[in-house]
Amino acid sequence: MNKSIRLALLAAFGITAPLAAQAQAPDVVRLGNLKFAHYGAVSYMKEACGKYNLKVEERMFPKGPDIMPAIVAGEIDIAALASDGAISGRANGVPIYTVAGFAKGGARIVAGVDSGIKSLADMKGKKVGVTRGGAHELLLYAELEKAGLSWSDKPGKDVQIVFLAFADLNQALAAKQIDAMCQSEPQSSQALNKKFGVEIMKPYTTKMGEPVRLLVMTEKMYTEKKDVAQRLMKCFVETTALFNTDTALAEKYVRDSMFKGQISSQDFRDAMDNADYTYDVSLEHIDTTTDFMQKYGVGRMAKPPKAAEWVKLDLLQKAKAELKVK
Repeated sequence: MNKSIRLALLAAFGITAPLAAQAQAPDVVRLGNLKFAHYGAVSYMKEACGKYNLKVEERMFPKGPDIMPAIVAGEIDIAALASDGAISGRANGVPIYTVAGFAKGGARIVAGVDSGIKSLADMKGKKVGVTRGGAHELLLYAELEKAGLSWSDKPGKDVQIVFLAFADLNQALAAKQIDAMCQSEPQSSQALNKKFGVEIMKPYTTKMGEPVRLLVMTEKMYTEKKDVAQRLMKCFVETTALFNTDTALAEKYVRDSMFKGQISSQDFRDAMDNADYTYDVSLEHIDTTTDFMQKYGVGRMAKPPKAAEWVKLDLLQKAKAELKVK
């Protein structure tokens, strides 16, 4: 029964607190998220969803694929991650649907200031760091292939890949343990602003274009808690619209609440010059990303899924229509 109907019935029988208060208890939604600048509007849902009678409990993960076991264990209801992590999870039986896009861009190939690298062609014979299983690995391989370079995490190819966590890439570049990296935001902007890195390119020149990050929801929430799912989607659309219009709020929240003052105002602004808060994603983009993953062996997919099978945008479309957001 809808909560508003329940409350009306309670009031009709003169039932107030504590039963009425109990009936108004917010629905809890458990969010899996990552600590990047362009994930800020999703994180802000825990501050804004009270008006939708929701309580969002956020849990941060090191990288997107790490969220999948928590979803399987029933610990996470909705998650923000790069498309390849979501695609890999779905391909290997994780019961999720894509319900929105929430950001695009947010990647950069950066070389060490003394590396001698000025273009991708200069990466021959160099060590390039990237996080395994993330969108950045896929973007890097696509750009290296386009430049005619071979790669492996073992010596013997044009480029030697060094797999590191996002949090360790900048330190490795600064210490000259790697010559270049494909890194996320705001960490790549931080490398430029601290002057131990120089931009080589934004890796968006292949058929994939700018990578779209996905908001995924468990099948259980989508099918069994449709009212909760719809209210959550309205909150998501609202916070995304807010971050797009109130850039001062977006900056303050990301810098103070997500990064605890560890990034500067310039870091944030440069990061968001290379990323956008968004709502949308196309089936074509997800299918193209899936094809690239299969081609490069990223994600170890048992059965590559077709976007039409697991992308459900009806909640998003309804939320955008109700909030009059384009």
